Order: sequence, then C-alpha cells, then structure tokens
Amino acid sequence: MGIEDTLRFLEEKSIKWVDLQFTDLNGRYHHITVPSSEFDHEIFKSGFAKLDGSSIKGFTTINESDMLLIPIPETITLVPWTPETARIICEVHWGASKGRFERDPRAISEKGEKYLGELGYKSFFGPEPEFFIFDKIDMDVAIPQSGTGYKISSAEAPWGNSGGFVVRHKEGYYPAPPVDRLMDIRMETINLLSDVFGFKIEASHHEVATAGQGEINFRFSTMTDSADKIQIFKYVLKNVAAKYGKLATFMPKPMYGDNGTGMHTHFSIWSSDGKKNIMYDPEDEYAQLSQFGRYVIGGILKHAGALSALSSPTTNSYRRLIPGFEAPVYKAWSRSNRSAVIRVPTHFKGSEKAKRIEYRAPDASANPYLSFTALLMAGIDGIKNKIMPLDHVDENIYELSSDKRKEMNILELPRSLEQALDDLESDNAFLKPVFNEGLISTYIEMKREEISSIAKHPHPMEIYYYLDV
Repeated sequence: MGIEDTLRFLEEKSIKWVDLQFTDLNGRYHHITVPSSEFDHEIFKSGFAKLDGSSIKGFTTINESDMLLIPIPETITLVPWTPETARIICEVHWGASKGRFERDPRAISEKGEKYLGELGYKSFFGPEPEFFIFDKIDMDVAIPQSGTGYKISSAEAPWGNSGGFVVRHKEGYYPAPPVDRLMDIRMETINLLSDVFGFKIEASHHEVATAGQGEINFRFSTMTDSADKIQIFKYVLKNVAAKYGKLATFMPKPMYGDNGTGMHTHFSIWSSDGKKNIMYDPEDEYAQLSQFGRYVIGGILKHAGALSALSSPTTNSYRRLIPGFEAPVYKAWSRSNRSAVIRVPTHFKGSEKAKRIEYRAPDASANPYLSFTALLMAGIDGIKNKIMPLDHVDENIYELSSDKRKEMNILELPRSLEQALDDLESDNAFLKPVFNEGLISTYIEMKREEISSIAKHPHPMEIYYYLDV
C-alpha cells in the first residue's frame, strides 16, 4: 500500500483519528493520536513533529529532544475496538532534517535486512510467542509461598474462576474446553489478527503451564515484518484480554514452580530471490542441514552469551531459563532435543521449505527488532568466518553429570541478566555492521540501571526466610 492508497483508505473508511505508533529500546509500544486531517502527502515526507525524544527512555537527551514520526504507509490498519480510528507504524527521525534516528529499533532491523541482501541472501523468521492471561495481579499483597511476591488471581485456577474444571500441574498442553477456559480470548484475538491485520494464523492453543498459559502461531515472514507482527500481536492480545476484564502478560516467569513463557524463534536463510533454502541439504543424514546451516549454528552458539542480553532481556527472563521447565540452559544443538538451545526441526523429511533452525532462548519480553537482528548477525558471523559448531547432542543435557558436560565441552548460557550484559559488553563486534555503538552502550546502561534498581528492593522470599532472624 502506497501513500495514495493510504490516503484513500482513510477516506473510504471514514477515519477521523490516526494512532501513530513506534517502539522504544525496551520493545514497548508508544503512540500519539492525531486527526486524520493531518494526513497528506507532506506528513509521509516530513513527518509529524510532536515527539520529545528525551521523554522516551533510551532515546535522546533533553538538549536534542525534537524528533519526528514519519508514518509507514503500508502498515496502516483499522483499530477494531475504537470506532473511526486507524493505526500506523512510524519511523523515528531526528528533527531539523538530520535523518533517521539511529536508535529506532525498527531502523536496526531494516539495516540488518539490507546488510544480508548485500551478501546475496534473504532471511525468514517464525517466532512462537507464549503468554499468560490472569484475572488479576495484586501488587500490594505478598504471598511468600507463591515465590512471586504478589498475589495472582489466575484466569483458570480454582481460586480465580468458578468453572469446576481446572488445569492440573504440568497438564496444560492442548486441553479441550471447558478445561481450557481461554479459548474465547484466543479466538477473538486470532480473528482480529487475521481479518483486520492480515496475519496468516497457523495455530492457537493452551500451553503447558497450569495458570492461563497460551500460544498463538502465525506464518513466518521476513525479519522486519515478523518483528512488526510480534508488536501487533502483543498490542491486540492485551487489548482483547482487557475487554474481557483480564490481563495478558508476556512476562517470562510470573509463576513459581511452573513453566515460563518463551518465544522460540525459527530462522532460515535463502537465496536473495527466495527460491533456494541455503540451509537445506537433502544428502545430510543427520538433519538434512547444509554446511552453510552448520556455520550459522556455529556463529549463534559462539555469540549465545551476548545474544542473551537482547533475547532474554529482563532479570525475570533468567527465572525461566532453569532446568526442568523446557527452557534451554546449555550451548548445544540437536535435531529434536529440546534441552539444547538450538534445535533443527525434522518433522518433514525432504522438505526444503521447512528446513530451519529453532533458537529456544528468546522470550517475548525482548524487543523483536533487536533480538531478531542480533540473531541474524550472529549467524552471518558464523557464515563469514566458517565457524563450525561442536558435535550435536542428542542426550537430555539436564540429566548429564557436570563432568560429562565438561567432557563434551557443553557450556552454560548466562544465568543472569548481569552476566549476559557482561558478555554483550565484551562480545559485540559481530553486531557492529548494523548496530551502532551508541545503541549498544545505551542499551547496556539502561539494563544495568534496571538490575541495580531491582537489587535494592527486598524480595518477598527474603521476608519468608529471614524475618525471624
């Protein structure tokens, strides 16, 4: 959809208001709503000049705060829950015609795609975002036994909803209604994603965790488009859940003792014309994975520590990344072993279209533009430097002794955000062709501030263990 099509869309749909949306460094949406009468050819050229960049965390300082939002015409859609309103994704630009803002996350993704194209390739990403839906989260009530520090009223636990049927512990995978009480919310969400936002939905289901965990899968796409879709998906699901009086969250580990929510990211590299999957080799006996594909894995495993800072970007992410809950802890790869951080799916033998790798570390608290691009750059580094991974590991790594893991040279992923940031600080040269130094340093500084702030607050479990000392 071009500029003329967008202006025609506003007129034909009788749109009165347009929501201008963009993403900050943390991956959160921001917006401002303007009259549709503001929209003409000039706004797509010069932008909407009412953004104070110093008020967006991680953007810019107070002495250079005038910024512009330039709408991207092909991203316009209706806002289905607000009459006569449309929304559109925007590029963030400096004021005074100084060009694209270097720390606009979407700009990083676009630059990554361009860089890959110059090498003669094209990438596809297929993220699998999981989420929780709760009735209520009461931040004023601490229940140390829950291990959370706040009271959660689950949309499906017996104390949160009187429906008789409950999801038993670790039995949340694919239960049918009425045990699955959240189908209505998911169905309304996927209908909106499909009918209004143009998604091709592949699946929707309840996930393993007891308390209102779900997953919605949509068709893979190019990197920036997939990142856009993650942002749209989170926006739609949260609004639909709110309509039902519930809260949708992508917090990785809100519940103690149950599975957390991840965003397994499927990833493949093709020829620039999209006709040949470079990662596919029908003659490879193990996983029909080409030498090229092994280099990609080698690069990702080499930089997995630094990647964690961008793909698992909260202190809470590392409460998910522990053994026993289908979350990866070790730097290893395999074809069907979900205890490894990289899996090469082998559901369909002989399918070039289906050949890909699955990176299992990310969660949906990540900024998808940054997380996907960093994953791509690690893979490119593996290709350029012909980095071979260690042998694949088919055993359950969780059950291997520490001595056996050491013998097999299986290293751990970072066990905290602080360790991941240390890795990113010492290992970021592979990002430099696309990520600028200012973005990396600002991101690290911002995340270290989060760690420091959280560390200063007493944890409810400290009250539980130490109140009587």
